[in-house]
Amino acid sequence: MLQDPEHWIWDSWIADDGERYHLYFLKAPAALKDPTLRHEAAFIGHASSTDLTHWDLHEDALTPAEYGGWDDLALWTGSVARAEDGTWRLYYTALNTTRGHGLRDQRIGFAESHDLHTWTRVGGPILSPDPRWYRTHDEVTGASETWRDPFVFGADGRWHMLITARDPVAPRLKDGILGHATSDDMVTWELQPPLTTPAGFGQLEVAQVRHVGDQWLLVFTCHPEEQSEDQRLAFGDYCTWMVAADSPLGPFDIARAKPFTTDPKLFAAPLVQTRDGQWVFVGFRNTEPEGVLNFHIIDPLPLHG
Repeated sequence: MLQDPEHWIWDSWIADDGERYHLYFLKAPAALKDPTLRHEAAFIGHASSTDLTHWDLHEDALTPAEYGGWDDLALWTGSVARAEDGTWRLYYTALNTTRGHGLRDQRIGFAESHDLHTWTRVGGPILSPDPRWYRTHDEVTGASETWRDPFVFGADGRWHMLITARDPVAPRLKDGILGHATSDDMVTWELQPPLTTPAGFGQLEVAQVRHVGDQWLLVFTCHPEEQSEDQRLAFGDYCTWMVAADSPLGPFDIARAKPFTTDPKLFAAPLVQTRDGQWVFVGFRNTEPEGVLNFHIIDPLPLHG
């Protein structure tokens, strides 16, 4: 378990260097008292482990930029991928203070590292939602209602990015879709149409794709309050969802997603393969709207009981 009495810890993602698992996670000062304030005070912490249970805390990976930067207010969830030349790239979501849209102004950029400890900002924002495919709340500036959680992976000789996004016309709580972008160099990205169509979810948060056994598995998170009434009546209140496909790019039929029932409150949990080949979730338990008084990363939970 990973906890810090002085900070709330929530969404996380993992980079595996072959020897240690490097956990990157959102954190904010517990001195804020009110957990709802954490979203505009978030930055990216760092810990590492050899067993996904006992963690060594390190210096923070990335904090907000100086005033005026595109990412000067708060940093949100992302992913880490390694280039062919060994460079690690951390893709992340950010808010800034200057455009006046608050939590709605979500933009994506990246930083680079050669050791997974020291990160240097390189680019951002690198993608804006195209209103032909994705919902925006300000089509002039490109600021988006939902545009976050970049997950980057290689497939078919290219790099792909999954993005939490919304359909421009689908009804609320059924408008969550998976945005998609491609790149040949991990630096310049070209936006593509979404990989999914709307179903019973208002958001597909912290999406990830993993090759588990003989199939590809898309895992995503969605607050029960962000799910349609039909979805909740059919399954109950679950946070972590999965749907299988034949390739890392789907097609993913979100209407056929099934919940991870072992822990209904498991949220924003990386699916990670252990050294012995087992697949486990490492995440935190969301208890909103009741309120979370103690954020921490729990011990691994097996994908299959």
